[in-house]
Amino acid sequence: MAEAASQVLLGSGLTILSQPLMYVKVLVQVGYEPLPPTMGRNIFGRQVCQLPGLFCYAQHIMTIDGKCGLFKGLTPRLCSGAIGTVVHSKVLQRYQDCDNAEELKQGLATPPQKDVPSTFDRVIKETTREMMARSAATLVTHPFHVITLRSMVQFIGRETKYCGLCDSIITIYREEGILGFFAGLIPRLLGDIISLWLCNSLAYLVNTYALESGVSTMNEMKSYSQAVTGFFASMLTYPFVLISNLMAVNNCGLVGGCPPYAPIYSSWLDCWCALQKEGNLSRGNSLFFRKVPFGKTYCCDLRMLI
Repeated sequence: MAEAASQVLLGSGLTILSQPLMYVKVLVQVGYEPLPPTMGRNIFGRQVCQLPGLFCYAQHIMTIDGKCGLFKGLTPRLCSGAIGTVVHSKVLQRYQDCDNAEELKQGLATPPQKDVPSTFDRVIKETTREMMARSAATLVTHPFHVITLRSMVQFIGRETKYCGLCDSIITIYREEGILGFFAGLIPRLLGDIISLWLCNSLAYLVNTYALESGVSTMNEMKSYSQAVTGFFASMLTYPFVLISNLMAVNNCGLVGGCPPYAPIYSSWLDCWCALQKEGNLSRGNSLFFRKVPFGKTYCCDLRMLI
């Protein structure tokens, strides 16, 4: 219990610190570009037409709503993080309790040495349990995630439809029913599951076949392989995150999620195909060195790329 409480506190602190970053990222993901592009240089020194980066974007928000404006949607996001941490730990604890009960049932004080699973079997077992824990946490907290996103996207049309947590819950239920709380859930779940399996599988392959055991430096490198493979997996599955966020605000009554600003998608697959044709499946993946997409023209009146 104490460990879960410490994880909640740590997670809440990180959530507060990262809120401005997520706010800007969500607005970029939905295609909101309030500032015109400027001429700049990329990481290779080549002159390109760039869209404003994180700091310019955040400064624009502060000029309109002040510093507090960067923390819109913080309350439901904190609730999502706290509840998700508790659910995640409870599910893993239940698996641990089942293992302990099985050992006691067999009358063994320690796990049987003859039946110790191989390394790959252990990776599959641990990854499966982690997948179940994450999926349960995502399923329970997704309604708060939807409210968080819609609270942020309100900035585009200057609406006040999703201001309080309770009012937002009532609004979604009245207009969309129970299903409204789970808009964009499927691509989010798929992205989490694929990312987890990619991360753990790649880490296992790297640690087993690419790095030699018994060397101190190699053992240290193995401790970082999980983080490296996790970053790589998150890059590959980013389109699922983008599609999930877009579907969470799509056709919700806000300017940022309805025509003429944004098209109405019939499903998350329809959204995926549309963004793929436009070459926008990585939109919002980087908040620095943001060049104008090829073939797009910036229109100041619409505050978006057309």
